[in-house]
Amino acid sequence: MTRRGKKYLDVVQKVELMKLYSPEEALRLAKEVSYAKFDATIELHLRMGLDPRRADQQIRGVIGLPYGLGKQVRVLVFATPDMVQQAKDAGVDFVISDDDGIKQIMDGWTDFDVAIAVPQMMPKVGKLGRVLGRRGLMPNPKTGTVVQPEDLPRAVKDAKAGRVEYRLDRSGNIHLPIGKSSFTVEQLTGNLAAIMETIRRVKPSGAKGVYVRRITVAPTMGPGIKIDATTALAMESSL
Repeated sequence: MTRRGKKYLDVVQKVELMKLYSPEEALRLAKEVSYAKFDATIELHLRMGLDPRRADQQIRGVIGLPYGLGKQVRVLVFATPDMVQQAKDAGVDFVISDDDGIKQIMDGWTDFDVAIAVPQMMPKVGKLGRVLGRRGLMPNPKTGTVVQPEDLPRAVKDAKAGRVEYRLDRSGNIHLPIGKSSFTVEQLTGNLAAIMETIRRVKPSGAKGVYVRRITVAPTMGPGIKIDATTALAMESSL
């Protein structure tokens, strides 16, 4: 049995563990029960009624959050030498256009949050799968991080504004951040609505039975709070 600290035991008393809260109630409570001394992340956990072993039940993509994630996003772009200035003009933090930069990452440098590539660079970027893949940083057309040169400014802007990747894991769950404990309830609710609207829209044709079985929100340090899945799935983003 996991032993809980005094701070956790103090705040968990505020949560009715078997209750299904409305989204607004749950997010307000998540802010209240966060006992970290830092600006904790509010995390969303979805237990899906999908079989991750079946190709027709996989879901993966990215969602632009209307209120961002409350942090500075460092963007790296893999671009050909003639595109370096274009990438810099788009506001990226790092540009890699040669073998020296590729080697730097192969040696373990990953001080960035999002990696975007133009198709012309993918043969070189493909060599970095072992390094970038395990950190969730590998550019992929499905997540909007492999883009044509003319789409580079938009992709960089979207990445810096706050995008989260969702993906069904091997256990049939989806985990993603929705903001910080310093966010207002309205901001957290807006981000949650954008996520749930997307999850509803990408329901795969192969899905059987209950699509979303359980929804929980929790601060980085604090107890989980259950949300009524029917209510959450009916949410619509206002932005």
